[in-house]
Amino acid sequence: MTQIQLSDAQAIILSTACAREDGAIFPVTANLKGGAVGNVCKSLLKHGLIEEIPATDLNTVWRHDEKRGPITLRATPLAYRTLGMTDEQDETPPTEMPSAPVQHRKGTKQAQLIEMLRAESGATIDEIVEATGWKPHTIRGAMSGALKKKLGLTITSEKIEGRGRVYRIPG
Repeated sequence: MTQIQLSDAQAIILSTACAREDGAIFPVTANLKGGAVGNVCKSLLKHGLIEEIPATDLNTVWRHDEKRGPITLRATPLAYRTLGMTDEQDETPPTEMPSAPVQHRKGTKQAQLIEMLRAESGATIDEIVEATGWKPHTIRGAMSGALKKKLGLTITSEKIEGRGRVYRIPG
């Protein structure tokens, strides 16, 4: 089976939905502006990761259908499998967003940062500066904002003698 590549926005929306008991896409908690939510949802629909169902709550309506009425979206079993979550109905989905199975775009500096942090030896700020060309404050901001808050990754740090503070994504 071909692995589905997810953008960061797709991964966030899908992970949030799969963490919900009913698998609902709405309300979207990702910080997306304009028509971005619609574009992400259309792409997820196209890949079969989400499906349209009748809406029971008018605050979660995706679109209106003349025959079916208000329609909302929910994650499909394929979405749970893609994210590495079980699709068993009697098992409660995990409440944390998964870190390892989420696919990120290759070749970006963010992907390079994640790879360095997932390495067994971790990475120091100086090593990340050398690899990415970013300033130290940009690296700290990316770790606390994009990685921790948006992607839900856990980042640990410890001081190692002779090396300084080393950051890691446990895995």
